[in-house]
Amino acid sequence: MTQKWPTEIRLSKDRKEMIVRFDDDIAFTLPAEYLRVQSPSAEVRGHTPAERKIVSGKRHVEIISVEPVGNYAVKLTFDDLHSSGIYEWRYLYELGKEFEKKWTTYLEELEENGLSRDTKRPS
Repeated sequence: MTQKWPTEIRLSKDRKEMIVRFDDDIAFTLPAEYLRVQSPSAEVRGHTPAERKIVSGKRHVEIISVEPVGNYAVKLTFDDLHSSGIYEWRYLYELGKEFEKKWTTYLEELEENGLSRDTKRPS
């Protein structure tokens, strides 16, 4: 895939979505929850496929900051204080293009593992 470059990155007013427009004029509206559970960080992805974690309880997560990383990526900080993922342009484009597939897979994994998008409340 040819490198795509973002021409616009902005948060929605409620901080629950990030809008990314690329130089091919394709724009994606990426939910904060989706970006959080698909974080490219080692904390989520692990160092091997077997170490990958299924992140649950993030339905209401918000993005509190978007910081540039060189000219190749952004670092997102979420209100649960997760901030170790570096989202390269190529990965953001992939997340947008493959949203339906990745989101469906995520929801299936939650169900298979008895997990929920909602945070459990203390008893």
